[in-house]
Amino acid sequence: MTRRLRAALHAVLLLAPVLGVLALPALAVTRPGPPRLAPNAVSPLPSYVRRVEPAVVGLRVKARADAPSSQRLGARRVGSGVIFDARGYVVTVSYLVVDAQTIEAQLRDGRMVPALLVGIDLETGLAVVRLAGAGPWPAASLGDSRDVVAGARTGTVGMDEDDDLVQAASTIEGVRRFSASWEYMLDRAFIVAPAVSSWGGSALVDEYGRLVGVVSLRLGDAPFVNLAIPLETFLPVKDELIAAGRVTSRRPRPWLGLHTSGGADGIVVDGFNEAGPARTAGFRRGDRIIGVDGVRVATQEEFYDRLWRRQAGDTIAVAVQRGAAERVISVRSMDRYTLYRTTSR
Repeated sequence: MTRRLRAALHAVLLLAPVLGVLALPALAVTRPGPPRLAPNAVSPLPSYVRRVEPAVVGLRVKARADAPSSQRLGARRVGSGVIFDARGYVVTVSYLVVDAQTIEAQLRDGRMVPALLVGIDLETGLAVVRLAGAGPWPAASLGDSRDVVAGARTGTVGMDEDDDLVQAASTIEGVRRFSASWEYMLDRAFIVAPAVSSWGGSALVDEYGRLVGVVSLRLGDAPFVNLAIPLETFLPVKDELIAAGRVTSRRPRPWLGLHTSGGADGIVVDGFNEAGPARTAGFRRGDRIIGVDGVRVATQEEFYDRLWRRQAGDTIAVAVQRGAAERVISVRSMDRYTLYRTTSR
């Protein structure tokens, strides 16, 4: 055997172990897979809830026992709110915070922080409070409530009296005008089902977790529905509320302090606000309102439409039917913002 052949054979023998390793099947080589979350680290909440949850707060409110709103609403109130601005501004319902002396906010991270009443819009039924502290605070994404139609899938997210999260998958049952007994009306309101127990100030979000409304009331009989105030009523005036404590671009509506029911029997007086001018003007429970300033009205909506053509301070002529007789009662209206505490300034 020649020297060159022996050298070649020696080289082959040296390479044989390496070639053997390279020839092993690919299945013998293991690579680490992608990391997996432990089952207890995955949130069971729907994605729309997870997106808005950090911005949802519980609100605990104290008002004076002798405050104008305390007779009907109580001096201690509990509800929800939603942070809509990273500076700590929270939107909620007006009846929760009107006349507030102190407000505490329970955050989802467990902190309890004080808050101040910034402003109230009694016409829409919404209010703004501000969390104490520099922030930045986790703000909700804002959606376009004008795109919400009947049948749309939504979610309702709020806090209960024990500061636990309450949430439900919901549906818009209707989009319509809504009027209530206490001289309140929305031209466009959302009827949401199912109702949740913590309705006052809860977030109504679209399927992407964007805020589109604030849940205000529970309506009807069991199984109940919720009324939600569309965000479109709030966004155009939020800066005025923050700057001035009320909406200054609208003239003050005349307010009588009448409580009425509207139905098949027409517009029937069934109560009075204790601080309102109607209480001593001559109305009686059971009077049926049939006209305002000489114009006949047949529904609660027509009554409000006609009443709000005037301005606060005007004397309003209200025609009523009492038994078989008709009479006109003149009542001087007032600006209710002079009655209630609507800001901490």
